Amino acid sequence: MTIQTIPDYALIREKLDQAVGILNEVGVDCWLTFVRETSAVLDPMLPFIYGHDVTWQSAFILTRSGRRIAILGRYDAENAYRLGAYDEVIAYDAAFSEPLRRVLTELDPQQIALNYSTNNSHADGLTHGLYLLLHEYLRDTPYPARFVSAERIATALRSRKTPAEVERIKAAIATTFDIYQRAFELVEVGKEEREIGAFMHAQVDALGLETSWERAACPAVNSGPDTPVGHAGPTDMRIAPGHLVHFDFGVKQNEYCSDIQRVVYVLRPGEERAPEPVQHGFDTVVRAIQAAVAAMKPGVTGREVDAVARKVITDAGYPEFKYATGHHLGRACHDGGGVLGPLWERYGDTPNYPLEAGHVYTVEPGLFVEGYGYMGLEEDVLVTESGTIFLGEPQTELILIR
Repeated sequence: MTIQTIPDYALIREKLDQAVGILNEVGVDCWLTFVRETSAVLDPMLPFIYGHDVTWQSAFILTRSGRRIAILGRYDAENAYRLGAYDEVIAYDAAFSEPLRRVLTELDPQQIALNYSTNNSHADGLTHGLYLLLHEYLRDTPYPARFVSAERIATALRSRKTPAEVERIKAAIATTFDIYQRAFELVEVGKEEREIGAFMHAQVDALGLETSWERAACPAVNSGPDTPVGHAGPTDMRIAPGHLVHFDFGVKQNEYCSDIQRVVYVLRPGEERAPEPVQHGFDTVVRAIQAAVAAMKPGVTGREVDAVARKVITDAGYPEFKYATGHHLGRACHDGGGVLGPLWERYGDTPNYPLEAGHVYTVEPGLFVEGYGYMGLEEDVLVTESGTIFLGEPQTELILIR
């Protein structure tokens, strides 16, 4: 289900102010976001700089001097006027190219950052067709030769959370914890994974919220020794004594997401505590998380943080996990540009991005406990000038189900 929300104009204006500072920081004259029919292809950055859909070809232009210009079809322009964040709103009827050429001629930017990227999917909203069209509209001008990627701008704007954004993430985390507590009460021998997942969906629906990622796989509820890793939804597997039950779940609340993993152990008859392999696995994951968070400071790269967590796991005798230690969290569950990950081809250059104050990450190392199941925890944290803090109470004790 899709929940319709009203754009927060104050937050959009705040992010536009932030964008001007970023343009000056990276030394780019102009950021041009070119879109059309966004109900079909939504540019990932449009909610930050505009907040509405558009139908006709449209451009949102920000300059390092602070000018903000929106070029839209006439019947989309009213939303831009109401936003009150653009100095000039240009409405057109028949031809987008004319006002675009006129504005660029007036500005004469030496660099024009466009909404494409090879590293960051959230900075890569420009389709190939629109890129070709832009070249056609600006033929016989010097401007196509000045196109550069807006990756650095979009990455910084999305990753550097304002205090208002952090508060929204914290609220989503608090709601997630409340739903988890109710869900844990349902965990019992004989219960199907799907029953618990359906209960959690009902809690989300009752609050009028959405899940942080695809509903069919959020929550993940995985019980027993053959559980998958990743966003795999609940099945008809029944919980049994001696099972680890692993959860991966988050909600989108007021447009911002949480992403939390938890694990419980179902005691066998006669057991008062978890078996040593289970407890050792749990303690190892907790130590990996704590070590990674301790290493997370502004200026440290994602690959350095990943190496810390990965070493705790492998030093304890477990195989390394085949995914990144963490990712950005915000308006999307997988948000921003950098990852806390190794230098694997699939991550491109993103593990080399340095952490900054205002970044919100997940931290989620994990391992398998042979014969019991997957031991995965995930915490959401905020990088500050003096280090990194948990945005919710981390799980440091194994939950036991009798």
